[in-house]
Amino acid sequence: MNSQKVAYSILDLAVVAQGNSIQETLHRSLAVAKAAEASNYERVWYAEHHNTENVASTATSLLIGYVAENTERIRVGSGGVMLPNHSPLIIAEQFGTLAHLYPNRIDLGLGRAPGTDQATAHAIRPDFMQAAQSFPREIEKIEQYFSEENKSSNVRAAIAEGTNVPLYILGSSTDSAHLAAATGKPYAFASHFASTYLHQALEIYRQEFQPSEETDKPYTIAGINVFVADTDEEAEAMFTSLIRLFVSIATGSRQSIQAPAPMNREFLEYLQHPRIASMIKYSFVGSKDTVKAKMRDFLNSTGVDEVITSTNAYYVEDRIKSLQLFAALMDELNEEKIEDK
Repeated sequence: MNSQKVAYSILDLAVVAQGNSIQETLHRSLAVAKAAEASNYERVWYAEHHNTENVASTATSLLIGYVAENTERIRVGSGGVMLPNHSPLIIAEQFGTLAHLYPNRIDLGLGRAPGTDQATAHAIRPDFMQAAQSFPREIEKIEQYFSEENKSSNVRAAIAEGTNVPLYILGSSTDSAHLAAATGKPYAFASHFASTYLHQALEIYRQEFQPSEETDKPYTIAGINVFVADTDEEAEAMFTSLIRLFVSIATGSRQSIQAPAPMNREFLEYLQHPRIASMIKYSFVGSKDTVKAKMRDFLNSTGVDEVITSTNAYYVEDRIKSLQLFAALMDELNEEKIEDK
């Protein structure tokens, strides 16, 4: 296990639950962020997706501003902005504006994927494939626009210059690990749905890491699914909503989050399907004690500096209780590390 305390954070996809409106979903995302702040979570991130009626985080920077305005301390950012969809200049201006409004609280996580289907990616930006191939250069442009030195450039994002907006590289493959290491950026791996290369990517990143002005040593974040309740049975029922969601993604039906149901043979059979099993591999489901034991093993095996949790539960009350119980067990695990020193 990492010898330092492991931070814990939240990734909120603002997924619309069946029967809920988009407005209700966005308000519930704020309720979750407020609860996370009260439980000392490090950050809450929102992910960019397009052409789906069941995800409400499409305009990511606007949602970040809404949550930052209505919270006080928790860091708020993107997990991530899909940079090939955008002009680096516009992203710098958006996040520079956020940095002035909410100083030292804004993160900019950057990904290479489109966050949508190919037709929509083309509609967003016809040269998407070229921009995706130029992802490292696009990151350099972002950095340049944020730098003080860019004041002498002919093309400026003046509102971003000199602001404190940390950049994070997001990924689900080893390609992203090489890039994050070469650029000296913190690295967040999407193991909450793409489990295959987690350990390999972490190893590559740590071995190849080159210190930068902003980051002097490797910093790793792993995405996980978390469902904690008073009993294992309650948590497993909450988890069925995510199983159905992943099945809908695998089959292309893209359903809203469904209400929880008792874990039964049908759900257990879904969990045996290779694609679903891979997507939910890093899911931590159960009572506080059950999840605590599983998390101890995960932290020992990965050595990550931070976990970022996704809890796509149907009821917001279940999400909030889960995040509170998870914060408590992470505090206990961190206390164990202090006592072991």
